[in-house]
Amino acid sequence: MRTDVGHLQDLLAASAERHADRTAIVGTDEAMTYAELDGAVNRVAHVLLAHGVTAGARVCVLAEKAPWTIAALIGTLRAGGAYVPVDPAGPATRVARIIGAAEPAVVLVDAPSRPLLDEVLAELPGPGRVGGPTVGSLDDAPGEFTRADLFGASPEAPNVAPADLAHLLFTSGSTGAPKGVMITHDTVLAFVDWAVRHFGTKAGDRISGHPPLHFDLSTFDIYATLAAGAELHLVPGSLGVDPRGTAAFIRDRALTQWFSVPSVLTYLARFDAVAQDDFPALERLLWCGEVLPTPVLAHWMRRLPHVRFTNLYGPTEATIASSFHDVPQVPADETVPVPIGRACDGERLLVLSDGRETPPGEIGELYLGGVGLSPGYWRDQEKTDAAFVTGPDGERIYRTGDLARVDDDGVVHFLGRADSQVKSRGYRIELGEIEAALATVPGIRECAVVGVDTGGFEGTTICCAYSVAEGHVLPATDVRRQVGDLVPKYMVPARWAEMDDLPHNVNGKIDRPALRERFAPAGATTGGR
Repeated sequence: MRTDVGHLQDLLAASAERHADRTAIVGTDEAMTYAELDGAVNRVAHVLLAHGVTAGARVCVLAEKAPWTIAALIGTLRAGGAYVPVDPAGPATRVARIIGAAEPAVVLVDAPSRPLLDEVLAELPGPGRVGGPTVGSLDDAPGEFTRADLFGASPEAPNVAPADLAHLLFTSGSTGAPKGVMITHDTVLAFVDWAVRHFGTKAGDRISGHPPLHFDLSTFDIYATLAAGAELHLVPGSLGVDPRGTAAFIRDRALTQWFSVPSVLTYLARFDAVAQDDFPALERLLWCGEVLPTPVLAHWMRRLPHVRFTNLYGPTEATIASSFHDVPQVPADETVPVPIGRACDGERLLVLSDGRETPPGEIGELYLGGVGLSPGYWRDQEKTDAAFVTGPDGERIYRTGDLARVDDDGVVHFLGRADSQVKSRGYRIELGEIEAALATVPGIRECAVVGVDTGGFEGTTICCAYSVAEGHVLPATDVRRQVGDLVPKYMVPARWAEMDDLPHNVNGKIDRPALRERFAPAGATTGGR
């Protein structure tokens, strides 16, 4: 099927007309039909318009994953605005940076997240002050308006073009400040149109909603489900540390599609949570965000021979994913990594060396082009110009910072990072942001953060080495606590080493390869930063 709509919010409206009484979204203790979700979206849009949301205005949504939170995201679009999903588990300092950078007209918050918002607003212009955002509650907690105030049929929203901003997704920044990636309606619609056709998503499918809403993979879950008239089953965050609970969720909800980062699949395999021929309703299993170890994939494919397995690849800047690889059979050689495959419709993958496409088998840097490219970084033309460049044929392309090669059949293989960015637990992390946080800890003399493949389920393990200034005592537990106040939990280093002096190379720079060797398991080799 084709979406044939111009804006993301139109996907819901079209399915609400066709499937009004079908279940659209299922949360922990609440579900909505398509008609109910469409009505909730209208109510949100009306109140946002009444509180000054205009075309292109930002609305920050600081709330846990729930049906009304999804309604808040889509309601923002229906009001002509652009939403900014903010991690409710993030530290106040980082949340304040994101809200400050987005300059929202409104912040929508749920009751569990309200204490965090109150802490954040203490650092920003508050409600009622010039420049301060209006605060609206997604439940019945105090605010300038609450869910009880939301009302109305579909509003007359400001005119927004398909190429206009739909949402801002803030990712880790190398300077210590999160950077906002601009995502437009048409880039998401292009991927959703391809994905619904490629995977055969249909009404009645039961789709997992595993990633947090500030993670771009959730965009696919939400809008592909709505486009097909399927059911979106929101996976509770608490299941992230409960492999048997996660398996039970897939089984009990009779999910037909599961999509997550590979670390979840590795975790379930490690604890042997999936039985032979388990999940009889499951039709397809997708992963994206990091490398899935081939032995783990083989484990899943042997256990679930009835399931179709697909690897998706793509950074936030290229909108969800740019390439795919449908794995045809259980890998014969489990030492060979799974390819990232071929470009999705409308996308382009280029492996370049010195500005020219490499011949088959030669290693180069991976660039992306096509319909999924973001306009760039929010209010940062310098970063945009550095990342989005002109390709050999004069087209606009994105520099991923990944190394890759193309084989004789035109299939692309990922070979690792070329810079300081790593993937851990599915999150893209700039090690420089962690180092910037460490630099604020009193008593730190010198520090470095490296990513090391230690064979853990999380992917790359983040490791920190530091030295202490004279007269200070800084146990790793104290440093970890202070860094945890500045960066999200998934960015806090897992391994620590206090050293008298960090190693340096002949140029006087910190010897990061030596640090990786120090943290690497015995007998392992290391690469990357």
